[in-house]
Amino acid sequence: MENKEAGTPPPIPSREGRLQPTLLLATLSAAFGSAFQYGYNISVVNTVFKSFYNETYFERHATFMDGKLMLLLWSCTVSMFPLGGLLGSLVVGLLVDSCGRKGTLLINNIFAIVPAILMGVSKVAKAFELIIFSRVVLGVCAGISYSALPMYLGELAPKNLRGLLGTMTEVFVIVGVFLAQIFSLQVILGNPEGWPVLLALTGVPALLQLLTLPFFPESPRYSLIQKGDEAAARQALRRLRGHMDLEAEVEDMRAEAQAERAEGHLSVLRLCALRSLRWQLLSIIVLMAGQQLSGINAINYYADTIYASAGVEAAYSQYVTVGSGVVNIVMTLTSAILVERLGRRRLLLAGYGICGSACLVLTVVLLFQNKVSELSYLGIICVFAYIAGHSIGPSPVPSVVRTEIFLQSSRRAAFMVDGAVHWLTNFIVGFLFPSIQEAIGAYSFIIFAGICLLTAVYIYVVIPETKGKTFVEINRIFAKRNRVKLPEEKKEETIDAGPPTLSPAKETLF
Repeated sequence: MENKEAGTPPPIPSREGRLQPTLLLATLSAAFGSAFQYGYNISVVNTVFKSFYNETYFERHATFMDGKLMLLLWSCTVSMFPLGGLLGSLVVGLLVDSCGRKGTLLINNIFAIVPAILMGVSKVAKAFELIIFSRVVLGVCAGISYSALPMYLGELAPKNLRGLLGTMTEVFVIVGVFLAQIFSLQVILGNPEGWPVLLALTGVPALLQLLTLPFFPESPRYSLIQKGDEAAARQALRRLRGHMDLEAEVEDMRAEAQAERAEGHLSVLRLCALRSLRWQLLSIIVLMAGQQLSGINAINYYADTIYASAGVEAAYSQYVTVGSGVVNIVMTLTSAILVERLGRRRLLLAGYGICGSACLVLTVVLLFQNKVSELSYLGIICVFAYIAGHSIGPSPVPSVVRTEIFLQSSRRAAFMVDGAVHWLTNFIVGFLFPSIQEAIGAYSFIIFAGICLLTAVYIYVVIPETKGKTFVEINRIFAKRNRVKLPEEKKEETIDAGPPTLSPAKETLF
């Protein structure tokens, strides 16, 4: 044992990473160009689009659409986005492995610029089919960026800034939503003359990324671990860190590369079968499903009704919606600042606690506001409180955690599963919630409160705090929970035990 300890080099002390200009600008270029398309929401001007659909149909058939056909076309317009997102999440694994993280983001801009042009000319072409088709393509863009962007930012960041940069995906999604809310005001572009420009604007951030991102480095982890190019990885690290003291970080990558060689390249099917990754896989499924099924879409669906019951006129409800967007941005930025101070678990637990409480109170408000009119104002407070709670934990933090709990070899397959769960649950909520709401009304929020509670319990019991830990250290924590031994641990046991005996060795799925 003494010889083994004497032959093991002491760990190299790591140097605290700083937000160097190259790292900051690379984050801004990648996040603004990729997350914006996901957040740029067109549903706030659906009345304008429905009018365009009806007018176009009248010009073709000399009669207006009936209600069922309009509902079908509009449902297709809305549902095509998550369907495209699902398709994007299924191809992102192939892209990030073959083209790299940065290369994937650059290629993905095609899926933003082309539909922006098509939607911008749809009115002139008098073809609402262009909007429906473009929604599918934009969904593919969102599905790819939803997985590739957190992967890229998480691998660029030093461990003490990984939480901050990881939340940038959600920050810029919220910025996209907020800008769409601003531009969609009737006095700006939310009118029959301005909506083609509103839709075409979604291609501007993609064009900016296409012009700027090539000047920034590829993920150093991708270069060293997957391509075996240590020189390129060191060059990227020098630009990102702004100093030459890189040995600790390079050594950490080498350890991860060694773990990857032992684990092998993982497909989605093998990822699902591996005992050594069981709890990690279950954790991202719970986080993604909890994020979508905890009621955020229901809150958005009910918001206008709640505002109207409080006496807010329809013409002014769009300004209240913009106010909720401000709350969303402020709380998401707060989460980005606090995630490296308070940790991931605390923000997730606090967020789900606030969301669950808001859902319970909102149930009471919706049930009794006809009898007690003052409760309607409490309903608005509940909507804003829910948005604040979701913005501080359930929305931004899963993007950080899902990057941290997988090593390089399994991250690609894990993000494919993660993205599929995200978009499937998104589609399910959008498809089923109107029927659920019609069947049980306000009681639907009790279901969302229960989902918040169950997700919070799972996080408290299963998911460890990952703040300030390397990917290899996090992997060791989960190895204990999965009750498997890592390759380096088995090697140490072999050294301690001396020469092997003739008895058969006990194999593990790892």
